[in-house]
Amino acid sequence: VQLQASGGGLVQAGGSLRLSCAASGRTFNNYRMAWFRQAPGKEREFVAAISYNGVSTYYADSVKGRFTISRDNAKNTVYLQMNSLKPEDTAVYYCAAGTVVSRNPPSHDYWGQGTQVTVSS
Repeated sequence: VQLQASGGGLVQAGGSLRLSCAASGRTFNNYRMAWFRQAPGKEREFVAAISYNGVSTYYADSVKGRFTISRDNAKNTVYLQMNSLKPEDTAVYYCAAGTVVSRNPPSHDYWGQGTQVTVSS
């Protein structure tokens, strides 16, 4: 499956952004989807994940209550709504697809190209 992430940008602290990840190539609703992020000099870290049908969602403690992951299987798209953004949320955000819900990057078979999110203080 091919993944195309979009929606990143520059926003002030306290602001919001909505990331999108459009999938093509294979049956989207067979895959569990996740968002990861990587800041300069840091390892890629888990942000959020969602089950194949959207019923179950999972979040890193650092974003719980501020970010919301969702998916629209009719549009082959997964979203990450990010509210109350903080400077420490600055990173390249990646969407990923896998056959299991996992917080571990190696468990995901397909990756998008990443979209930059920059939060100014």
